[in-house]
Amino acid sequence: MKTPDPVWEGPDLSVCIAGVPFRNPVIAASGTFGYGREYADLLEIPRLGGICTKGLTLRPQPGNRGPRLHETPGGLMNSIGLENPGIPAFIEKELPGLRALGPVVIANLSGSAMEEYERGAALLNNTSIDMIELNISCPNVKAGGMAFGLEVETAAAVTALVRRAAPDKPLMVKLSPNAPDLEAVARSCVKAGADALSLVNTFKALAIDIRLRRPVFGNISAGLSGPAIRPLALRMVWELCETARVPVVGMGGISDAGDALEFLLAGAAAVQVGSATFANPRAMTEIIDGIGAYMKERGFKRTGELAIRKTGHCSLA
Repeated sequence: MKTPDPVWEGPDLSVCIAGVPFRNPVIAASGTFGYGREYADLLEIPRLGGICTKGLTLRPQPGNRGPRLHETPGGLMNSIGLENPGIPAFIEKELPGLRALGPVVIANLSGSAMEEYERGAALLNNTSIDMIELNISCPNVKAGGMAFGLEVETAAAVTALVRRAAPDKPLMVKLSPNAPDLEAVARSCVKAGADALSLVNTFKALAIDIRLRRPVFGNISAGLSGPAIRPLALRMVWELCETARVPVVGMGGISDAGDALEFLLAGAAAVQVGSATFANPRAMTEIIDGIGAYMKERGFKRTGELAIRKTGHCSLA
């Protein structure tokens, strides 16, 4: 007598990126979720796939002065300036609690000089974090930040430096949409040792206060996020997924499950959700539920089946 096939109970949302298993493809984006505990009373944090920390620098940073947020139609501008307690304080005071929350822990590493990146990476290499996200794309700091990610040579140099300084941690490089040749920068980072790529960071933008007749932000320009940038971000993720030989994590204006599914169908291994959390703290868990419902309705058993074309990498579990 033939043994009946096992009953399918639902889709498997798990993914694996650079050897790191995630329970689902939804990750809290850097700078929008603090260190997790800030949202502990607002959503079920253990359900998330991962959490990217606020941008971490070797030494404490006070952040930018003056206005830090400015709403625009369909978007949000920010000029936070990488305010953080410094990597040593993060390791001692924040990491234990973050680790206890359950999701994959991704440390977002930034800096204003090559030496700072190197020393910060070496400190993170000896911790329990699961992955480093190398931030070479922040437009809101006067030194370093986005400057490292605009050109092929500098992007490759800092990636190689961090790769050597943190040999035990998977390395994901966060790319800037402001790079003149994004694909060339991406290729250089992979060649230098990146295990995965994430994009996009915010677009460099400007707002002027017409009453005061001056720019809204002290740094003049700021980073634009939110729904307004999603079609641009999606196009860049689509193009990079076609050629990249490593997993690509997509982000930029994702507000609901439909938005997230666009990136997954484009070939992204996972997505990061940022400014949507400010408007709806439960956005990420609703997105997880929505992805699962979509997959079940259409008979997809694994997240890796969602991509609508063959991409340049094989990244999903």
